[in-house]
Amino acid sequence: MAIQWFPGHMNSARKKAAETMASIDVVIELLDARMPEASTNPLVRELRVHRQRPCLKVLNKADLADPAVTAAWIDHYNRQDGVRAVALSCRKPGDATRLPTLCQTLAPHRNDNVKPLRMLIMGVPNVGKSTLMNVLFKRKIAKVGDEPAVTRQQQTSQLDVRHSITDMPGLMWAKIDYPSDGLMLAAGNAIGRNAMIDEEVASFLAGVLLARYPALLASRYGLPSAELARLDAADVIERIAVRRGLRLRGGDADLEKAAKVLLQDYRDGILGRVSLETPATRRLMLASQAPLDASRPAAAAERVSDPRRQENSPASPPGDTAP
Repeated sequence: MAIQWFPGHMNSARKKAAETMASIDVVIELLDARMPEASTNPLVRELRVHRQRPCLKVLNKADLADPAVTAAWIDHYNRQDGVRAVALSCRKPGDATRLPTLCQTLAPHRNDNVKPLRMLIMGVPNVGKSTLMNVLFKRKIAKVGDEPAVTRQQQTSQLDVRHSITDMPGLMWAKIDYPSDGLMLAAGNAIGRNAMIDEEVASFLAGVLLARYPALLASRYGLPSAELARLDAADVIERIAVRRGLRLRGGDADLEKAAKVLLQDYRDGILGRVSLETPATRRLMLASQAPLDASRPAAAAERVSDPRRQENSPASPPGDTAP
């Protein structure tokens, strides 16, 4: 099942973001360091490029991600024009307080102290924007919760005489193009529960762990390495249920509870430092999708040009014109 999630309040937030972009100097885009591209909202780039605003990409939750993979992502982003990237954990005050200074380097025209540097924080739900705000201001000014879309309203606050920060609600986009992105976002708790099935998401996560981090699975759930080599993702979920004594009334393994255990262990960092995508795996995924993506406009053009379709289609009412 392809995961899609775009609550109604996000449409108004999207419109507000477009308006706000005109009056800010730097975009702080918070990404999940474990899945930087999957957690990149294409709308952010579209809006900031249109307004020619520089971007500080903050790979948050870096303490939960594979450090070698995170370093590769930082190098990848720092090669992009108008972008600077940094990895940190917003829960650590020492990390978060570096951000205003980094933003200042992206907008040197605001070094005159005449007007404050205006920063806009954007990102997907539950990526850590509210936590960052609270750490920067050293008090609770934004509501934090262990569920996506806690923040629903935009707020602007004066950090000091030289800096102001606008915090946007977590923002998704109307259609997630790649199924693996939806699964990664769901694994990271950025998707509402009504739009996901725990067992499907946990199965995807187990597949990634089997391929890249089998030792972490073996250590956490007591699964012998030799046995892991013979298992698939569904087997891993079942083994977790058996190891944890998670049984249904009839004695069968409770796969739903086991899926929730795996997902929570991943979200809390109990499994260890895990990255779900790398620059290399991202390129491979996009390359595998390219033929499919290319076929969509061709198929649409074929439908339009096929005379049999035109003959069988109902005539337009008087006064209508073709788009």
